[in-house]
Amino acid sequence: MQLSLAPLVLGLAGLSSALIADSAERVRNDDPVLVDRANGGANGNRPTPSGQCCMANTSLNEDTCKAASGQQGRCVPGGNTCGGTLSCVAQSNLGCTNSIQERGKNLCRAKVGNNRYQDGNRVISNLNQARVN
Repeated sequence: MQLSLAPLVLGLAGLSSALIADSAERVRNDDPVLVDRANGGANGNRPTPSGQCCMANTSLNEDTCKAASGQQGRCVPGGNTCGGTLSCVAQSNLGCTNSIQERGKNLCRAKVGNNRYQDGNRVISNLNQARVN
């Protein structure tokens, strides 16, 4: 009786390959900062902030972020109480215009009601009044 190890070796190789792929998928889905850096990044290799405020001395206007609500958002001046740091505002709470570019993206500012927007410490009535960086 001859015993062949080939089916056993092939089975173990397939199992380990599946485990590695599953682990990599979990990393991609659970860590937006890692994904952003690994793919060259929506933020130019800067980390993707998460929460009410963007990262001091790191985040730039219009960087992509994950708002405290879990929605995708943008780093904008004003909108949350963040001191001198940019606020991470959910996309649904932003007013944006295609006619003005800021750092290669459409300019967005936090909505404050009555068709007004927060631009740093100023409230403006038209996005054309925003200070563009």
